[in-house]
Amino acid sequence: MTSTATRVHALTVETTQVDDVRELIPLTDSRDPLLWLRDGDGLAGFGEAARLVFEGEHRLADAAEAWRALASEAGVDDALGLPGTGLVAFGAFTFSASSARPSVLIVPEVIVGRRGGVCWVTRVRAQDEASPETPRARPLGRLGSARFTQGALAEAGYRSAVREAIGALGSAALRKVVLARDLVGRVSGDADIRVALDRLAHSYAGCWTYAVDGLLGASPERLVRVHAGEVASRVLAGTAARGSDAARDAAARDALAASAKDHEEHAYAVGSVLDALGPHCDVLGASEQPFTLELPNLWHLATDVHGTLSDGSSALDLVAALHPTAAVAGTPTDVAVRLIERLEPFDRGRYAGPVGWVGANGDGEWAIALRGAEVSRPLNLEHTARSGEEGVREVRAFAGCGIVAHSDPDAELAESTVKLRPILDAFA
Repeated sequence: MTSTATRVHALTVETTQVDDVRELIPLTDSRDPLLWLRDGDGLAGFGEAARLVFEGEHRLADAAEAWRALASEAGVDDALGLPGTGLVAFGAFTFSASSARPSVLIVPEVIVGRRGGVCWVTRVRAQDEASPETPRARPLGRLGSARFTQGALAEAGYRSAVREAIGALGSAALRKVVLARDLVGRVSGDADIRVALDRLAHSYAGCWTYAVDGLLGASPERLVRVHAGEVASRVLAGTAARGSDAARDAAARDALAASAKDHEEHAYAVGSVLDALGPHCDVLGASEQPFTLELPNLWHLATDVHGTLSDGSSALDLVAALHPTAAVAGTPTDVAVRLIERLEPFDRGRYAGPVGWVGANGDGEWAIALRGAEVSRPLNLEHTARSGEEGVREVRAFAGCGIVAHSDPDAELAESTVKLRPILDAFA
């Protein structure tokens, strides 16, 4: 772990009403926003009071311990006591232990939040430093079109990888593997990334719109939420594209609900979550049958899991126990991850990893970084320094599909294309 953390103090005060949670987006940095929004509630961060960086196999467990240490030394003045008030860190973690990308916890200097109509501002300062000023909202600027092209795994290569995965499912103990593909686009170095977030938050209000350290998207899948000893997770696996009219849409939903292939994929994902959370809960349950979850462009099979903590685990402890679930890796996990590393010719980075926030008391909410992209720092930095121009930034979008014995390569490719649509539209 590397750290720029010092002892900090966080002060939360109630502030004037934010009428629409999307009003938080203009408060964030246009190039490197910190954001967490869903259904009228949200957090926006600005600046950095502390940054913790992790890598390797134990990055999540290390983060949980490092956060406990930082929070125990911090001064927290929080009269509201709501989820997201007080000292908070935004986090994004890599899918793989071997990723070249960093896993981070970032404590903003200023956090503006909204929950259930109550709004607040938290200012975080290092010991003996002045309290930071609340950022002013700045109008959204220009994003420009990313113009995506095929990435490291093009369409023909993805079909081939799916076929190879199906063949591997007939051997050893492998029952499911999740294979991803990528697309690559570029925007100008001065592009206002907040525009893409605003589009995602508008179109996918029921999803968790997130932005942390260049990772952004709108995920439909909650990995885990912890609040006052209660635990919740939402498992998604099994997908169908929405129909072009009401009749076709209902038929697509009903076909998904009746699909043996999708129910098999879904059952593996639910089982992995229950197995991971079980040792930490004295009460844990899920509905017997999944429900169909409606998104603007997709139907998903979904199951909500609820439990009561028995061991005082923090949200980060449970993230460490859960990741990676069968929804983003496969079953069994270790076998699936080895096959992913062999068949995917790219580093997933933080795609399909945990993204979210954690509070000083260990409560927090984390999603799986799906329907997302990694946005690089400006490229061509040497040329940029010489010319005074802004350079360009790479936008790498990812989408993955669960492969089981009855999968069809063409159908999986089509599903991945639909899953890429939110990011393509956000950067159009």
